Amino acid sequence: MALLLDAGALIGFERGNRTVIAFIEVAQRERVPVRTTTAAVAQVWRSGALQARLARLLRGVDERGLDPSAARRIGELLASARMADVVDGSIIDSAVSGDEVLTTDVGDLAALAEVAGKQLTIVPVRA
Repeated sequence: MALLLDAGALIGFERGNRTVIAFIEVAQRERVPVRTTTAAVAQVWRSGALQARLARLLRGVDERGLDPSAARRIGELLASARMADVVDGSIIDSAVSGDEVLTTDVGDLAALAEVAGKQLTIVPVRA
């Protein structure tokens, strides 16, 4: 099991959202891997000088990149789901059944997980 953070969860952490912080603290304490994707980081990253809190978090997060194989899988997943958000697709692509996903976009991630055939716990958070 791992804890995945979508772009909204990363923003929530940066803004001090207590729910996001609590999930991350529990994951770290229980040695549960915390992951995100380079696509999610790209969506929220604006300035390292202004995002020190986020930069510190990312040092301990497994950030999954988009290689050509992943890009094609994500494109096919999005086509199957009739959706277009590459960031959402990247989060679901990097997840495995049993993972928890913190998101501000519950409906879209749940739909993508269903199309992908992955049993995930989708946890709503506010950014």
